[in-house]
Amino acid sequence: MKNLWLTPAVFSLSLLASCTTSHTENNEVTNTTVVAPADSNALSGAGLRFVEVPQSPDFPNASLAVNSVTSTPAGADSAKVKFLFTANGYELKAQTPDASTKGCNNSKDGQHIHFVLDNKPYAALYEPKHEVTVAKNTEHYAMCFLSRSYHESVKEKKAGVLVHFKVDEAGKVQLLGNPSEPMLFYSRPKGDYLGKDTANVLLDFYVWNGTLGDNLKVMADVENTTTGVKGSHTFTDWKPRFIEGLGTGVARVKLRLVDGSGNLVAGPQSEVTRENIRLAAAEPMP
Repeated sequence: MKNLWLTPAVFSLSLLASCTTSHTENNEVTNTTVVAPADSNALSGAGLRFVEVPQSPDFPNASLAVNSVTSTPAGADSAKVKFLFTANGYELKAQTPDASTKGCNNSKDGQHIHFVLDNKPYAALYEPKHEVTVAKNTEHYAMCFLSRSYHESVKEKKAGVLVHFKVDEAGKVQLLGNPSEPMLFYSRPKGDYLGKDTANVLLDFYVWNGTLGDNLKVMADVENTTTGVKGSHTFTDWKPRFIEGLGTGVARVKLRLVDGSGNLVAGPQSEVTRENIRLAAAEPMP
């Protein structure tokens, strides 16, 4: 499986943003306070800012590997596909050292694997295994990568793995070759944001087979569809951002992988939109 390492650029820092968060999502709860430096390239668009996330702990020896992919028929039309992983140089379920001060949603269950199937919302894996049910005679991409406890992806060379597979008419899984084209996979934001957590929303993604720069970029369009507040940011480095100013309501995030001229990159996964990200000052959610 081919993985070309993305080298993030160095940004200067100039502004400060402070935020206390409290967030519950899939039984993941956190209460943290942060003073986050904003980079000089942060963009404002109708009230939105895209602020560089403070430097996170590095895991230079972290790696994720697939041990096996197996399947069993599940009824007339479906099959269950089981994945077994090995994580080395990285402790699943541990709290990332700066989790208490990071300022975004932190899982009480610790570090984990993000399992992204066909660019749908990821499953958080705290054990190195997962099972999905898919239709027979279908083809899929599973992007799997290590995540810090606050859901920021680990962007080391070997920390992610792509599994391209199909399930035949008998329910048997077949591994396929991975494309050589650059590919884009969505990670965050995800789920519900409550109270002060709406002030500081993590925007993160995973790029495969490419290095971001002048000739390969990720364009992000973010909109609160309830209030109309919106903004855009173009990533020329592989670093997450905090979205500030979304307010409350329902948000939508669209990511596109483009070339140096702004044209969408040809390939199986180069554009993704995530709807129904809910933000509220208090219960009930919108």
